[in-house]
Amino acid sequence: MQFMRKWSVTHSRHFEFIYLLIEPVLISLHKVWNVIGYERVEKPVRVIEKSIKGLLFDCQMCGQCALSSTGMSCSMNCPKSIRNGPCGGVRPDGKCEVKPEMPCVWVEAWRGAQKMSQGEKIKEIQQPVNYSFKGSSSWLRVVQDDVKNKLEIPADVRIKR
Repeated sequence: MQFMRKWSVTHSRHFEFIYLLIEPVLISLHKVWNVIGYERVEKPVRVIEKSIKGLLFDCQMCGQCALSSTGMSCSMNCPKSIRNGPCGGVRPDGKCEVKPEMPCVWVEAWRGAQKMSQGEKIKEIQQPVNYSFKGSSSWLRVVQDDVKNKLEIPADVRIKR
């Protein structure tokens, strides 16, 4: 799997482009999935997502994917599950302190982010992993979060009484 992870990071710019094309399509399907029911759609979408992302990124299906913010390197492959940059134990050769045979996930993430047009997103703080989402589709979560954010009315727009 390390070969595919490295290959995916090397081609992060292409995956970013694909993601930027697919995300609006997924979001536009909200009404369809809402009618069918997100609970019913979850399993088939999860199977497809796990197959694709598992092969390309060794995805751990945390349910809160940050690949587009981490240079297409899945931070959940870090033995310490660190979401916001490398730990203090990265070896001088860029290998992991826990698994010396493995390149540090975050060294790879920085390499991938440098190739991406939105590579600066790697500097954004990621929320801690909510393990109750583990094994669920992050694609569907992106859609639901987008719809929820559009429904929320910003404080500066609300009518003051």
